[in-house]
Amino acid sequence: MSHRRTVIPASTAALVLTLTLASCGNVEPPEGVASGEGEMVITYNSPAEWGNYGEVLSTFTEESGIEAPNDPKNSGQALAALQAEQGAPVADVAYTGIAFAEQLVGAGVLQDYVPEGAEQVPDELRDADGAWTTVHTGTIALIVNEDHLDGAPVPTSWEDLLEPEYEGLVGYLDPTQAAVGYSAATAANFALGGDLDDWGPGLDYLNGLKENGASTSAQTATAKVAQGEIPILIDTDFNGYKLQDEGTNVSVVIPEEGSLQIPYIVGLVNGAPNEDNGKELLDFYFSEQGQGLFAAGYMRPVVGEMPEELADRVLPPEDYERAETIDYAEQGERQEEFIGLYQDEVGF
Repeated sequence: MSHRRTVIPASTAALVLTLTLASCGNVEPPEGVASGEGEMVITYNSPAEWGNYGEVLSTFTEESGIEAPNDPKNSGQALAALQAEQGAPVADVAYTGIAFAEQLVGAGVLQDYVPEGAEQVPDELRDADGAWTTVHTGTIALIVNEDHLDGAPVPTSWEDLLEPEYEGLVGYLDPTQAAVGYSAATAANFALGGDLDDWGPGLDYLNGLKENGASTSAQTATAKVAQGEIPILIDTDFNGYKLQDEGTNVSVVIPEEGSLQIPYIVGLVNGAPNEDNGKELLDFYFSEQGQGLFAAGYMRPVVGEMPEELADRVLPPEDYERAETIDYAEQGERQEEFIGLYQDEVGF
């Protein structure tokens, strides 16, 4: 039985989602906010090491003179902060996985704004009124530090990770907090025979990983891969390619059973304190320069193509044919259901 529910073309779709926090928790603005000096734009969920966001924002600052600090939140923390701050917004721009799209709109934390260049983005990858727009995509993959496998071969499948030789070597982001964690869980579930109506295969698998000593992290964990602390991270392909560029001996593997493509979205915060600067940053994201900078972090652009020199440094197209596209709106609607099941049946 096929579980493919393609609503976004494989040529344009790709990359990570997110989920809901049970409570707002302690969420802090980025460092350097509220100094009151100089031009600034605040964007939530933009870790410097994630998909070249460090260079994206620093280049924007060089071009515009507007300070744009990176922010280490994950997608769930960004949504929680935006909701908590609705009476007095701190952020100007938000970035999350597409599963959060309707939650952001429903919470009223975004305002309508279509960035310059975003009209080229396919209709199914943007909100009809302009509240959010997909900025790039990626694919769930295994990032494997070959220097810290203790003699085990590079795994090629989801099932491999359950073998005793990988005990204690595997990690993934907490699917109750991080977009990529929920995406990884969804990817495994679909690859192993489940769908959005049946989380059983994925939950069984995640329990198997737990029994084999897997760990979870709330925040981006690629630094732990480089250090060998998490030799095998279930994450996004572009983070693995970035580690290769930095000289870490890692392989990027799209599991043999299949994987998931994930779109990421951006939007202008409702009541943004630096609204004009927020619009300028969003315009920059969709410019040729901005899309090129995201592509330099191995994000797949939504405007234009992956540069040829980068396309030659990633896995071949046939590997990416194993990565499904699904009904991302429904995936977003099923987040709370999944989170409850995960907390009851897996929970770390």
